[in-house]
Amino acid sequence: MSTATPPRMATVWCPDWPVTAARMTSGAPGDAPVAVFTANHVVACSAVARSVGVRRGMRRREAQYRCPDLVVLPRDETAEARCFEPVITAVESVVPAVEVTRPGLAAAGVRGPIRRFEGESGLIDALWRAVGWLTEDACQIGIADGSFAAEQAARLGRIVPAGESADFLANFPVSTLSAFGHAELVDLLQRLGIHTLGGFAALPAKDVSMRFGPAGAWAHRQAGGRDDRPIVVREPPPECTITVELDTPVDRVDVVAFSARSAAERFISGLAARGLSCACFELEAFTDNGEQLTRRWRHPGVLTAPDVVDRIRWQLEGWLHGMAARGGGGTDPDPGDRPTAGITRLRFVPVETVPTGAHQQSLWGGAGEAGERAHRALARVQTMLGLGSVVVPAIEGGRSPLDRTQLVPWGEERVSVREPARPWPGRLPSPAPSVLIDPPRPAKVLDEGGQPVRVSDRGAVVRPPRCFGVGNEAPVAVTSWAGPWPVDERWWDPATASRVVRLQLVDVRGRAYLVVGDMSAPAAPTWHLEGVYD
Repeated sequence: MSTATPPRMATVWCPDWPVTAARMTSGAPGDAPVAVFTANHVVACSAVARSVGVRRGMRRREAQYRCPDLVVLPRDETAEARCFEPVITAVESVVPAVEVTRPGLAAAGVRGPIRRFEGESGLIDALWRAVGWLTEDACQIGIADGSFAAEQAARLGRIVPAGESADFLANFPVSTLSAFGHAELVDLLQRLGIHTLGGFAALPAKDVSMRFGPAGAWAHRQAGGRDDRPIVVREPPPECTITVELDTPVDRVDVVAFSARSAAERFISGLAARGLSCACFELEAFTDNGEQLTRRWRHPGVLTAPDVVDRIRWQLEGWLHGMAARGGGGTDPDPGDRPTAGITRLRFVPVETVPTGAHQQSLWGGAGEAGERAHRALARVQTMLGLGSVVVPAIEGGRSPLDRTQLVPWGEERVSVREPARPWPGRLPSPAPSVLIDPPRPAKVLDEGGQPVRVSDRGAVVRPPRCFGVGNEAPVAVTSWAGPWPVDERWWDPATASRVVRLQLVDVRGRAYLVVGDMSAPAAPTWHLEGVYD
């Protein structure tokens, strides 16, 4: 359990923002019942529409049956973000760093601003004056410990005293967590007889983590008012970008780095003036031949001006060394990412920022110092060997553990091909295997008759597993098992179709395994070892 104190946060909430944005763009009258639809379902509706029975999640036909005068508008998320931008700007005029959760909901830390406005009540008054006229007073503001409690306080228009977020949340229904993507957890808690956030928070944190995994542990911290994560602010404004113009094309690292030193200091100080520190930035280089090279650099903490200069030098060594190798007849491993002429312009673009002071290094070195040395080493390796030379794991969407593991270049932003948050029927529950076998190894999963375990078309084990072995080793007895989890993927494409089933097994030695069976021939399935639980 985290013992850090949750940050004190203020939240600005604009109810039914999809409706407000749709009205702004369509010109619908303010007193008309309005509902915004996506995929033929209501995603938001006005207060007038709710008064006659329209609710979120309703199908369009039912909503129009309950309200024949309903104004039906399609959802436009781009317009929602565009219309919310003036509100964010107004909030930023009062507090220096704003976290945008979604259009219609924004939060900010209050530790610094409350000194300026002589308390939290004064801060709320200042926010009201800034955003009230933009939202026609249809917004609510609240303050509490942590973003989750602050959002609930905003829905009630309250200031929750410091240290009392847990008591404030105790009587909220557990269904409050559904809006944060925990509908399955909420349903399970209700079936277990837990109906309030206070009841959920009273459970031991260790037991919750073991039973419900990381998602359940996160929800447990929110329910207990222990949201201690740092604020993640929105992308900085364009004026934070710094450009360096070089008088003549330059192909020497030391000359470019020297020219960029003062610009790096302006880059960091400009963000600091807005109460921000940079955790990730993009370096863009333009050559005399019109080429543009871009590389994103991420830092484990926050960047200082010397850090920015180091990364510029490292990256230029990789780019300009490749140009020299090309001109001298050398072998260029990635000719598409090397300049063919001298550099004429550099640009630093902040990508991710945090409020100043949100990340603190270790006071006497330790993990923070060691982590920095590791990041510097990885950065040097990457500049010498190329972008794909250092990769880190990331979570991807999918049903099997191998599908859910994606390797991405270190320091690059992960672009998800398969969204992890989407439902994946047949996906294994948490925890995942600690060791993945790639490719899976042949295994024997035998029933009491010594035959391979079979699974029926209905997804039920015909005879339970009794023995298990890998490769040519002698099978050992199975003491317990779980499953099966059948998956029938891409049945419409014979070339890529897959019909498999997974089981979790524990043998007499206390070792746990994940096995996968190919059900393309149900009468004689073949089994493989896919993972090992530590």
